[in-house]
Amino acid sequence: MNNLQIPTSAVDSIIFDMDGTLWDAVPSYCAVWNMTIEQMHLARGPVQYAELVALMGKPLAEIFDALIGPTEEALRTEFLRRLFANEDELMPRLGGKLYPEVEATLQRLHDAGLRLYMVSNCSSDGLNNFLRFTGLAHFFEDTLTFGETGVDKDVNILTLKKRYNLQRPVYVGDIRRDADSTHAAGIEFVWAAYGFGRVDQYEYRIDHFSDLANLFI
Repeated sequence: MNNLQIPTSAVDSIIFDMDGTLWDAVPSYCAVWNMTIEQMHLARGPVQYAELVALMGKPLAEIFDALIGPTEEALRTEFLRRLFANEDELMPRLGGKLYPEVEATLQRLHDAGLRLYMVSNCSSDGLNNFLRFTGLAHFFEDTLTFGETGVDKDVNILTLKKRYNLQRPVYVGDIRRDADSTHAAGIEFVWAAYGFGRVDQYEYRIDHFSDLANLFI
């Protein structure tokens, strides 16, 4: 559904989620979690793809609580420390799979003068790992993560909006939490319907990443 009363040409910038929007790296994340579980000698089986997909978009501390459960704070802190270290070691090599036409569409948006950014609830180096693996860093002016700031997406979205004086940004994400954070920030949400979640409240829907060019160019 599109409830906007303004022309889409008024959009001057796009802020992107990462997982489920630009790529699927869940198999690699499973490898990171399973390496950490093995190192910590925890009594649980391997994390499965479907299990982790259901938790995508949440801060890592919340994912830990769902996958590992209540535990001593010292163990939780050490697990997350090792998880971050394993992610920084493995993700630049394992990476993920970009959705079709991501690079070509980013090029079209960039060439059309739209300003591009990223905001994710990943670790502090999560977006840097993504950009290094994919080689897409030249398209984006700036990025913010939960790991860097300790605050949720709505605050990080507003930070970028104010920092760069963005007049009409939109946020592109794939899960309900993305939509809620976007609307809390007071901007319009583009639902990537090919991603990991189901969203009911959105201003725009894309069934393919390339649809962004049709909407905003």
